[in-house]
Amino acid sequence: MYIAVTGAAGFIGSNLVRALNARGHDNILAVDDLGRGDKFRNLVDCDIADYLDKDDFLARIRDGDLDDDLEAVLHQGACSDTLESDGRYMLQNNYRYSVALLEHCQDNDVPLCYASSASVYGAGTVFREERAHEAPLNVYGYSKFLFDQYVRRVLPDHTAPVVGLRYFNVYGPRESHKGRMASVVHHFMQQYRETGSVRLFEGSDGYANGAQERDFVSVEDVVKVNLHFLEGRDRSGIYNLGTGRATSFNAVAAAVIGACRAEAASAPSTVAELVASGAIVYVPFPPDLAGKYQSFTQADTARLRAAGYTAPMLAIDEGVRRYAEGLMTPSRTSS
Repeated sequence: MYIAVTGAAGFIGSNLVRALNARGHDNILAVDDLGRGDKFRNLVDCDIADYLDKDDFLARIRDGDLDDDLEAVLHQGACSDTLESDGRYMLQNNYRYSVALLEHCQDNDVPLCYASSASVYGAGTVFREERAHEAPLNVYGYSKFLFDQYVRRVLPDHTAPVVGLRYFNVYGPRESHKGRMASVVHHFMQQYRETGSVRLFEGSDGYANGAQERDFVSVEDVVKVNLHFLEGRDRSGIYNLGTGRATSFNAVAAAVIGACRAEAASAPSTVAELVASGAIVYVPFPPDLAGKYQSFTQADTARLRAAGYTAPMLAIDEGVRRYAEGLMTPSRTSS
């Protein structure tokens, strides 16, 4: 039987496949859309049993071809472009597709672990898995919110485990193909390596320059939490997946610059020193992001911890250091 991973050639999906291999699993059905073929590089160092295009996978599920072939589904595939304005496409791709997978998994007693998003909280200040705190700012966030709502209606009578993980700001190896939707950690590293400086937004929403804060979580931890639920299979629900700590963009930039300079054995610098030297540069806040930007996020991880996940999350300095070391040693795993 297969463990199906949707979005398998993407950022989180390929890290999951690699981690499954490390735990002895190679019975993996990789599902993705390789319309952009360069994503295949994320799977070159992975072992899979078979590959299906995402539309073929859905068709075979609906035809009953895979009724007895799936051990579990790790559903990471989605359009993650927060600036996408085509609501019909977003809801078909992110919502309806997910509903079809959920229905198949419930009908065939297959555990489903899927990617939700902290974007469901919008501009709120409380990040707890409760309807009262959910108000997405864009159609991407709405597509994730809508599926979470569908899952909540299923949970009281669910027949197989279903787990939704609300990812906060994930960063790490295998994300370069995402372009503008790659993490700010990735973009900061690229900027510093190419120009010797990092560009941050000027103040917005009452925050000073670069002082906007988000919960940045390493893909290493995201993978570990997914595998925790895959291997336990005795929990169902929707859980935040972040560190529980908000970090300013200034601090992330300082961590990135420090990690990049470590190769040259340069002494670490404060944010003020980096600004004074031109290593951190502030640019105007983009008008098209007004009203659509989360200036603060911080996961409430109480439910995740209550579900038995007790491992500590990587602090931003350590996570960025590991990521930078991988990029400075070019390999296919740094894609």
